[in-house]
Amino acid sequence: VRLVESGGGLVQAGGSLRLSCKASGAILSVFNSYTIGWYRQPLGKERELVAIFSGGSKTVYADSVKGRFTISRDNTRRTVYLQMDSLKPEDTDIYYCGFGPSAPDSWGQGTQVTVAS
Repeated sequence: VRLVESGGGLVQAGGSLRLSCKASGAILSVFNSYTIGWYRQPLGKERELVAIFSGGSKTVYADSVKGRFTISRDNTRRTVYLQMDSLKPEDTDIYYCGFGPSAPDSWGQGTQVTVAS
């Protein structure tokens, strides 16, 4: 499976961005049942969960983004989205799409999100 992210960029604090992750090569049944979602890696820290579909359907959000970010999916397009609203400077990071049977074992190249204060 090849993961390709898009949608990052520069935005002012309080603004919005929508990230997309397309999982090319995933058969539908696998895409529907695996864990897929978004992670970020703050400088000097471990990669952390932002928002995922766990086991295909259950949504899990980091506390820091609850109420501001929304993960969604289009199974026919094998694509997962992350709508990010009310962005804060501390959301600045590279956002990675991860995919796997439970924990991710495939990663995209990442897309940069920069939130200016």
